[in-house]
Amino acid sequence: MKNLFIALLTIGAFFSSDAQIKTPAPSPKATVMQTVGLTDVTVEYSRPSMKGRTIFGADGLLPYGEMWRTGANSATKVTFSEDVMVADAKLDKGSYAIITVPGEKSWKVNFYAYEGGSWGSYKEKEPTTTIMVTPTKANMNTETLTISFDNLTDEGAVMNIKWAKTIVPVQLTVHTKKQAMASIDKVLAGPSKGEYYSIASYYQSTGTNLDKALEYINLATAGDDKKFWQVRRKALILADLGKKKEAIKAATLSMELAKAADNMDYVRMNEKSIAEWSK
Repeated sequence: MKNLFIALLTIGAFFSSDAQIKTPAPSPKATVMQTVGLTDVTVEYSRPSMKGRTIFGADGLLPYGEMWRTGANSATKVTFSEDVMVADAKLDKGSYAIITVPGEKSWKVNFYAYEGGSWGSYKEKEPTTTIMVTPTKANMNTETLTISFDNLTDEGAVMNIKWAKTIVPVQLTVHTKKQAMASIDKVLAGPSKGEYYSIASYYQSTGTNLDKALEYINLATAGDDKKFWQVRRKALILADLGKKKEAIKAATLSMELAKAADNMDYVRMNEKSIAEWSK
């Protein structure tokens, strides 16, 4: 009886809610990331295999003219780190579900603003962009659905959707020159006021190089458009440097700006500092 009790406990533990049986997925998940020029393109999809089946056509797994999630299990997701062109259509940076409609002579490739993996939810919605792509025939079968990037240049690439003997080439164009020039202009223009403020804040909070911190906070607060939180940081730097009168002056200005912005937290912080530095 004791041995039977132990055996029952063992079986119960095996079939408990914590027990998990792992088996290979019929259509395993995949993620492919390709940098095209200065733009990162990431595709997340599941990869079904032919397994002896006819894939496209009237007698195939995917009849012509019917919507397809361009993968298995859930909608295929593509993410662009920057604005791109797909064929001659503009797509803003962000994530999109790729829902295709296979055809013998032409494929409809729809890009929907990504809202989740349930691909059926996109059927009644308007795509952000739709392009028509002419498929090509390969000499050999691609057994497992493959999305790859080919013909890479600084300005673009071809995103190929390949399965069976069908290849659907989606032309991507990126804006590398525009991005590079923007980066060059930013560097040549020097740090922004926000960047000067961040550097000054780091120096002050770590007690490192307070003279430089004051130099940078002066640059951050130059001009007429002063921000109460930036002027507050200037007051703290001046106080750390032992310049109490100047610190009180900066704190007073920060307090006035905070009152105008209806930020009472900064008003109270400045009042407390002014009282402390006035002793």
